[in-house]
Amino acid sequence: MSRIGKYFSLRNFSSFFRQRILPENVPRRSMTTENKPKKAIGPITWRSLGVISIAGAGVLGFMYYVKQEKEMAMLKERKRQLGKAAIGGQWDLVDCDGKPRKSQDFVGKWLLIYFGFTHCPDICPEELEKMAKVVDKIDDIPDVPNIQPLFITVDPERDSKELVGKYVKEFSPKLLGLTGTTDQIQKVCKAFRVYYSAGPKDVDDDYIVDHTIIIYLVDPNGEFVDYYGQTMGVDQITTSILVNMAKFKQMNEKSWFG
Repeated sequence: MSRIGKYFSLRNFSSFFRQRILPENVPRRSMTTENKPKKAIGPITWRSLGVISIAGAGVLGFMYYVKQEKEMAMLKERKRQLGKAAIGGQWDLVDCDGKPRKSQDFVGKWLLIYFGFTHCPDICPEELEKMAKVVDKIDDIPDVPNIQPLFITVDPERDSKELVGKYVKEFSPKLLGLTGTTDQIQKVCKAFRVYYSAGPKDVDDDYIVDHTIIIYLVDPNGEFVDYYGQTMGVDQITTSILVNMAKFKQMNEKSWFG
């Protein structure tokens, strides 16, 4: 075979090999894509960060809860060790309809109690008006217990049940007036440490009663909680009552640990 024949034979064979063995539709490796170095995947991802954040928040929340439980337990233990405050207690009086009223009748209710007398020229009316405004503000707040205001006279000899009933309605229909015998009034005043003294009884114009000017707050367990003097305003008293209500609710709610 001539040199030219050999050339064409090899050329034809090479063309045949390419067509049969390496067709154009066979995927070929690309050095520009296959051989690129892959990005390293670190151990922290957005998903893992989210899981860690949620877990951390749960731990912090649990720690805060345990702290609150510990503080409540300490408050309850301190209250148990100190015992009940030596203010307040049980008493028996009469309302404006002549119905006997006992301290036990008001268990389960918040009370605001004011001691005064119907012949008081200015201080008692001012304090009763203030107390009525506080009661209305508390009652207008949703999800907050209503509060019962009480007026207890320190002048039982002149303040009959009819007179007391008429007097309290001048300030608020919610205000309940109470009176009683001299012994009953002295007992309840002593329980709340209310000082009062009466002037000469022979001349009505000189008959003046001096008494402590304080509004008392009593919780649903019938225990004295706080008191408010003449210098405290409506907003201050309202805020204090709401704080005491929140503390009472927190201390009397059952915890997860019983």
